[in-house]
Amino acid sequence: MSNLFIKFSLIFFLFFGIVFQVKSQFSLDIETGLIFPGYNEVRIPSETGTTFDFSRDFDIQGLVVPLRIRPGYSFGKNHIFALYAPLTANYSGTPGFDIRLQDTNFDGSRALDGLYKFNSYRLTYRRDLIQDNKWILGVGFTAKIRDARVLLEDGDQRDFKDDLGFVPLLHLFASYNAGPFTAMIEGDGLAGGPGRAFDFFGGVRVPISNYFDVKAGYRILEGGADVAEVYNFALFNFASVGIVWGLK
Repeated sequence: MSNLFIKFSLIFFLFFGIVFQVKSQFSLDIETGLIFPGYNEVRIPSETGTTFDFSRDFDIQGLVVPLRIRPGYSFGKNHIFALYAPLTANYSGTPGFDIRLQDTNFDGSRALDGLYKFNSYRLTYRRDLIQDNKWILGVGFTAKIRDARVLLEDGDQRDFKDDLGFVPLLHLFASYNAGPFTAMIEGDGLAGGPGRAFDFFGGVRVPISNYFDVKAGYRILEGGADVAEVYNFALFNFASVGIVWGLK
């Protein structure tokens, strides 16, 4: 999936680079930091599985270091972004109660290993409604593909659930140029029906040259769904830092 995303992004931005050569610019936003997991409730299947919480009933193994790579293309008040955001957390522990995941019953008195994967691939279009020397306010939409997996194993048996699907999201952007830095809020989100999804960043960008800005702030990733096959709602808090390259 990641190789397909890279090839698609290159072809996509090459096409727009040829079509919109005038008053246009490329950008590249690379973000990392540390993740501090909140709740991560799972029940698979939703009606017959056992409810457990990776954060409460297990211990996370090591630091979870995120990576987000977002190439962009801007022309006038229009912006197009592609995002590759993998996320994997490993867990282990003895929950103290039996867990049924998919078709497998796990003995809760034994040590279990778990994995939670939630990779995100997105394509975003944004239109700036306000664009002056101080303020930029924009709205748009995001097409997201989620590539998720929940896994448990105890050494003798192993079971997991994969979930690959499409999610449409609204995109919002607001920034204020305060001179030495720019304060900003940006993200995707939508709630309704059996689920919700929110991914928002709030922080500052500081120029360090004519081509590079550094950024730092807080990101929240929250959401999930309650459907027949899966019940899962998770929260991840990010202490985020990054660097943004763009022609100015």
